[in-house]
Order: sequence, then C-alpha cells, then structure tokens
Amino acid sequence: MDRRAFLATLTGGLLAAPLAAEAQSAGRVYRIGIISPTSLFPEHPSHAFRQALRELGYVEGQNVIIEQRFAEGQAERFPELLAEAIRLKVDVLVVGSTPGVLAAKRATATVPIVFAGVPDPVAQGVVASLARPGRNITGISMAIGEGFAAKWVELLKEAAPSVSHLAVLWNSTNPAAATFVKEVQAAARVLNVKLDLVAVGNVTQLDSAFAAITASPARDVIVTADPFFYTNRIRLVQFAASRRLPAAYFVRDFVDAGGLMAYGPSLAESYRRAATDVDKILKGAKPGDLPVEQPTKLELVINLKTAKALGLTIPPSLLLRADQVIE
Repeated sequence: MDRRAFLATLTGGLLAAPLAAEAQSAGRVYRIGIISPTSLFPEHPSHAFRQALRELGYVEGQNVIIEQRFAEGQAERFPELLAEAIRLKVDVLVVGSTPGVLAAKRATATVPIVFAGVPDPVAQGVVASLARPGRNITGISMAIGEGFAAKWVELLKEAAPSVSHLAVLWNSTNPAAATFVKEVQAAARVLNVKLDLVAVGNVTQLDSAFAAITASPARDVIVTADPFFYTNRIRLVQFAASRRLPAAYFVRDFVDAGGLMAYGPSLAESYRRAATDVDKILKGAKPGDLPVEQPTKLELVINLKTAKALGLTIPPSLLLRADQVIE
C-alpha cells in the first residue's frame, strides 16, 4: 500500500467512529415531559428552557419531542398530568413549583426529574441535600436564603414610607408558603407594620380575598411566591391598581404586567439552567449525582409609571439599587 492510500485509509478509519456515533445519536429521539404550574403564554419561563435546549443541539421534531402539560395554578392537577407524561414514556420530567415536584416524587422513583422554581428543596423534603440530591431528582433551586421574604416588607416600606398596614396573600396549601409568612411577620414586627394574612388557593377564595382587602384598613399588598398567584397575576395587578394599593411581588412578570415592584430570582433563568441538567441526564448522568444549583442573582424591578399613578415618589437610593426601572 503506498503512502497516499495508507493515509486515506487511516483518515477514513479515524473519522468513521465519531461519524457512526453521531449517526446513532441522531437516530435517537428523546421525549421530555414539562409539567408546568401555569398556562403557556408568550413570556412563559419554559420558552427559556426550549431556547437553551436548542443551543445545546436539540431540535424539536428531529431529536427531541416535548410533551408540555399545564396545571393552571391548581396543585391538585399535578398527579393526573404526571401520570399522563409517564404513560408517554418520557425520558425525563421537568417540573415547576414545590407542589409539582413533590407530586412528581410520589409519582415515580425511576423517571429522572429536574425541577425549577422550587424555593427550598431540602426543607420541603424534595432532596436529601443540595450537593447530593439522591434518588432520581435534581434541579434548580430558588432557595433565596433566610430573610428573603422580609425584603418584600422592607422594600415596600422604602418605596411607600406611609405603609402601616399590609395585606399578605399566601397559599396555605403550598408547603413553601409558611416560611414566607414567618419572615414577613418578623419584618413587620421590626418595622411596626400590621398584617392581615389572607389565605388563597383557588379562584373563589381570590374573589373573597379581594373583598376582604377592600373592606380592611390595609393599604398595601404583598403577594407571596406561589404558582396560583403567578397564574392570576393579571387579576392581582389589576385589583391593586383599581384600589390604588402599592404592591410587592415575587417575580418581575408582575411588574411587566403593571405591578409596582418585584424582588426575587428569575424564573426564566431557572428554567434555562434546568435545560443543562436535562442534557446531562440524556447523555447518561444520574440525576441524584447532579448537585442542585442555586440562584446566582436576585433582581429588583420597579415600575415608575405605576408609582406615578399611585402618587408615589420612589427614593433615588432605591432606584439606584434596582436592576431595572420600567418607565
């Protein structure tokens, strides 16, 4: 064999293995189940997940199929939605919210689960630890540290110094909600602010809550983190505007919808980072060996247009600390 023929044979052999592996990989179509606590809309956090998957080389309809189901803010729907996804033989489940991932944990011990938008997965019994979650679960925590919820009170007091009586919306069916309430209560005691705790878990209770707040002396509102409130964010923002109530929320989507201010992690970023875990799992990693990631940033977003409508002058010191000011 002459030198040219030898080199051609050698080169062909070296290229054959990766090309064959690529062809084999290309022939596999993965199925991902996304169980979302809220319905789909243009800025839904799962869009960030899909975009991140595309950047990792996954093309819907070619090498991945996404089965997405929505709980519409109703935690009781999670078991049926998860059962449906499992029947479809998904390779991995992506689940949002504390109620969602707890339902997923009960539904399967074998299908890999990646969670997003869960405030404290260790305290809520989702995983054994952040470093070694164990079982078939990992994900992106929104654990924001002790005292996080207290910032809602402090920031609202700074934006509206006359705050003296707050209505706090919380969902008693959400295991994570009790921590938020305790921290809000602690901050209120320090700042000498009275609280009305208003438990809401469904649309009927939301209507009753609006009536109760309207009849109460509370003149400001805090909406704690919960999928039900996220689903109904337009109604919540519109109610606050109609009653001229300064309000603080847990994610910027409320502010984009016209709310006054929000402080918390980015849901979109949580879902984007979840895509990386999904990619690792599809390539053979065990979920329980992948450390749970935590937020890298908390964002403060303020809507100046809403502030002006409420007759508020936001202090320059607060505006300087904001990650974004909507004018």
